[in-house]
Amino acid sequence: MICPKCKSENVNVQVVTDTKLVNKHHGFFWWLCVGWWWIPVKWLIFTIPALLAKIFIPKRQKAKQTQRTVCVCQNCGYKWDA
Repeated sequence: MICPKCKSENVNVQVVTDTKLVNKHHGFFWWLCVGWWWIPVKWLIFTIPALLAKIFIPKRQKAKQTQRTVCVCQNCGYKWDA
């Protein structure tokens, strides 16, 4: 592989994994069937427990991982995606 900046062949190729936390949400079907009436009822009847649950129960999160290939020139330090 050749560096596009300095035309050197001293290039390392690495696979980099990026991890990102994504909050999980209810889908459209849940909101259509349940969410439109459950959320107001929950807050009207269960206000104090709902507030405590909102404070102390952690958010549902999912780790999303993506992989990409990165080339790094050992002479000039230029890096690019392969």
